[in-house]
Amino acid sequence: MPYHCVVCVKQVPDTKNITGEAMKDDGTVNRAALPAIFNPEDLNALEMALAIRDQYGGTVTAITMGLPKACDVLRECLFRGVNRGVLITDRRAGGSDTLATSYILSCAVKKLQADIVLCGRQAIDGDTAQVGPQLAEKLEIPQISYVEELREITDKGITVKRNVGNGHEVVNCELPALLTVMETANTPRPPRVRCMMRMKKARCSTEVEQQVAKELGKDNKDAVTAESAKRFSKLADDGLIIEQWSLEEIEADLQWCGLAGSPTKVHRVQSIVLAGGDYKEFPPTDEGVAAVVAELIEEHTIG
Repeated sequence: MPYHCVVCVKQVPDTKNITGEAMKDDGTVNRAALPAIFNPEDLNALEMALAIRDQYGGTVTAITMGLPKACDVLRECLFRGVNRGVLITDRRAGGSDTLATSYILSCAVKKLQADIVLCGRQAIDGDTAQVGPQLAEKLEIPQISYVEELREITDKGITVKRNVGNGHEVVNCELPALLTVMETANTPRPPRVRCMMRMKKARCSTEVEQQVAKELGKDNKDAVTAESAKRFSKLADDGLIIEQWSLEEIEADLQWCGLAGSPTKVHRVQSIVLAGGDYKEFPPTDEGVAAVVAELIEEHTIG
């Protein structure tokens, strides 16, 4: 039996080199200050969805929420063989915390009618691991978190192995269901050259408009609109579009979106610099080792 898998992916700031400019005064992330990457564990969720399609048949849809720049991660999904990419972009969604994000995603996933929803265990920019479980609650479907292995899918449901910290559980539940996938679950496949050559031109409507405006000038609005429509139509004919949805198109209630729907508030952001103190050097000899031990005993560190 074929299944429709929907994978929630996210473009996140690279958190390896955080600076004081990483946060804005209002407590939201300053994404322009950090390079953007594909959230690592979302790649594992994507790989599991593709593996399900490979074994059981069906389709895979990748969905993300963010600025048009987030189409970069959707193209990465298309390069790996995803059937469909969907971008939710709307300025009124800006500043959404996990509660608002999961609400917006739930509206979109309902529209997609998924059999299996897959998310990475957590995103490296927040590390909350909340969006997946919250999404399942809003969709009113079973959830299995911390998935490490897909065992099988039958008429009776899906069976997986999940990590519980000091061991594992084998869990079965009915479909539709939501899984959050760990990095230990699999090794994500690399992009396919043929898919890259074909899908590198895939664009959402806003990306097309931005490119045309750059070429013709923003002030030439009528010409930009006409040329954008022409180019987007050509991309659609070639199967190279990334669908773009607004909050109205997913029938989201605006009071649950963006800052208005986000009870989480960042009170203060601090940059902590760890400075070294005084230190002593001891020679690598028997006498040096004896001196270290004597000092540790004297300071009651040992003994």
